[in-house]
Amino acid sequence: MQKKLLIIGYVWPEPNSSAAGSRMMQLIFCFQAYNYQITFASPCAKSDKAFDLNSIGVTPMSIEINDSHFDDFINNFNPEVVVFDRFMMEEQFGWRVAENCPNALRILDTEDLHSLRKGRQQAFKAKTEFDDSDLFNDTAKREIASIYRCDLSLIISEAEMDLLKHRFKVDESLLLYLPFLLDEIDSENIQNLPKFDNRQHFITIGNFLHEPNYNSILYLKETIWPLIRQQLPKVDMHIYGAYSSQKINQLHNQKEGFLIQGFAEDAQHVMQNARVCLAPLRFGAGLKGKLIDAMQNGTPSVMTSIASEGLFGDLEPHGYTEDDPEEYANKAVQLYTNKTLWEAKQQNGFIALRRFDKKEFQNQLHHKLNDLRHQLITHRFNNFTGQMLMHHTLQSTKYLSRWIEEKHKNQ
Repeated sequence: MQKKLLIIGYVWPEPNSSAAGSRMMQLIFCFQAYNYQITFASPCAKSDKAFDLNSIGVTPMSIEINDSHFDDFINNFNPEVVVFDRFMMEEQFGWRVAENCPNALRILDTEDLHSLRKGRQQAFKAKTEFDDSDLFNDTAKREIASIYRCDLSLIISEAEMDLLKHRFKVDESLLLYLPFLLDEIDSENIQNLPKFDNRQHFITIGNFLHEPNYNSILYLKETIWPLIRQQLPKVDMHIYGAYSSQKINQLHNQKEGFLIQGFAEDAQHVMQNARVCLAPLRFGAGLKGKLIDAMQNGTPSVMTSIASEGLFGDLEPHGYTEDDPEEYANKAVQLYTNKTLWEAKQQNGFIALRRFDKKEFQNQLHHKLNDLRHQLITHRFNNFTGQMLMHHTLQSTKYLSRWIEEKHKNQ
């Protein structure tokens, strides 16, 4: 008999637009591999880039916040497992799930730690060194509370696992390290990738709505690219991403070789035909999908320490990690012009990808869920902080939501 899974999505998955969309599709396929009947519900409007969930047997469902029709829906569906996509969805719907399906496992997929990203952005704007005063922000208070209210939180980065355990003192029983779930690249696919001499130009790719991506493009345009172009005057910088806007398009400059290309219909194709990927992110969190794409397509990268965080462990990176702009530019030129160096860094990427073997992490998730289902009462009993936070949520968020719902009825 199939088990039922409800995913409550912050947005509808767009795997061709963002790393978060790819991550969500990986989770869906992971649960399907263990015979879950899946409904994906979201209060967000669908864009034309949203994945067709019906095509893979997942039922899409539109829901609304502050609406008791959700209670009827979840009661009828009666899932064994509920996954909240980002802590904001747990805030909105977690209390309804707990009230209507108290025995359902509540899982939070953090995507990345929003509080970490916000704290780093805050420090960057203030031009100060990032420290705990930035980390312990209001978003952190909401996000960590959500982690405690859930039975399990999926953490995409080892660095964020370490942060949660040691800075926020979250008990490890509430956390599971679950990075990108990748299929192994076989040797034939590697051999068929374009070689050094058949590639040209630099590339970066990422959703333009994502503030760390937009900031990194500005940084490229104003600081790093002029230093590279000075040494490589015939080479271009290609920038791809979904949801381009006027503020992005106005950065396009043919004369400078800084080319805004917009949405890539086939991100794999454009990545594997570029020679070097640039990821000069100055704030952010999680694992960077653009760098996973680069490794999978044999494209060495030059990254900042923020961009490379959590990717390589003790292994050598598939390029260089540099935070100084002049050194960053020099390393990019070296990687672009030195074939032997480029090929060595490419091999590092193929080795690093083995850290994200899908089968291993799928099995870990499956065993963890089975263990939780068999000892759920004990697990929750031992999580007194979570009980306390859920109690106050039911007394505050619940009644605020009820009040908003009644107010809407009377308008």
